[in-house]
Amino acid sequence: MKSLPMPSIELGIKEQAHALGFELVGIAPASDADGFAHLEDWLAQGFAGEMEYMARHAEARRNPQSVLPDVRSVVMVAINYKERPAAGSGQQTTNKGRVSCYAGGADYHDVLRAKLKGLLAWIQGENPGVRGRAVIDTAPLLERDFARRSGLGWFGKNTMLLNRWLGSYFFLGALLLDLELQADDPFSSSHCGTCTRCLDACPTDAFVGPFQLDARRCISYLTIELRGVILEELRAPMDDWVFGCDICQEVCPWNRKAPVGREPSFMPTQAGTQIDLVEILNLSDEDFRSRFRDTPLWRAGRVGLARNAAIALGNHGNEHAVPALRQALADVDPAVRDAAAWALERIRNR
Repeated sequence: MKSLPMPSIELGIKEQAHALGFELVGIAPASDADGFAHLEDWLAQGFAGEMEYMARHAEARRNPQSVLPDVRSVVMVAINYKERPAAGSGQQTTNKGRVSCYAGGADYHDVLRAKLKGLLAWIQGENPGVRGRAVIDTAPLLERDFARRSGLGWFGKNTMLLNRWLGSYFFLGALLLDLELQADDPFSSSHCGTCTRCLDACPTDAFVGPFQLDARRCISYLTIELRGVILEELRAPMDDWVFGCDICQEVCPWNRKAPVGREPSFMPTQAGTQIDLVEILNLSDEDFRSRFRDTPLWRAGRVGLARNAAIALGNHGNEHAVPALRQALADVDPAVRDAAAWALERIRNR
């Protein structure tokens, strides 16, 4: 009786990754990132805005050796976070602000890191002595480059990675290994064709052209990364977004039939992806810490979220928000005071 052939380590890694909840998994060689020159050009044009860490660690993004010396392979994984549409979704609700659907549940950094560490533990059990490092988006790695190289998808015109099954509603994670693995074929085609819906739908005109995002005009950058005052010309187009933005994903045809995510940690909490703007505006530092410490919204900070809430209230134009906005005129931070004054003037003009 012939014995069955032993499964390869590559197949074992993929099976284990799927068992941990990752929908996509691929393997790429750990050589120079394909898009490093594009990154350098993007930085040179100033499109990173105040994200100084992008320039500060730019050279480190050239090769994953900067993250893990002697790295030989990059295992790329993706997990779906698309939420189930709520009844009445897409309709503006009085004094409610929108949060990007990726941020409605637990912090994805914690979830992916735990799963990647579990995958690394399995690999080390099969191959004692292997060194590895789990990477989400906090280390200097151009993960989209390695995701495309590992066969997970192609770059959309909105600069996001697209997959024929999941669309773009997924988080990317990477596991760097000093283990030589058989790489998958890179994704070498594109399936966007002549479609420009993502570019046309952006309310702040953040896309200079296909595959070229000026982050300084992006609502996600404005509501999360930018500290201080937001340019007045960009406030009205922000509408009621207070953390992130999903517009360029919502209009993408590849997301139309994308499945809903299965990971329980990413299911929207009680607040979900709509939050009370007046409540946010009135939060103390202690209240903010208590409510958002273990969520993605922590990154915006109390000041950033309050500033965004004031702008959204101005765009809503609801007179019931006037008392809260007047109270915000005494906020300790000038960006919140400025946003509140703008919102009051906008409501008054209506």
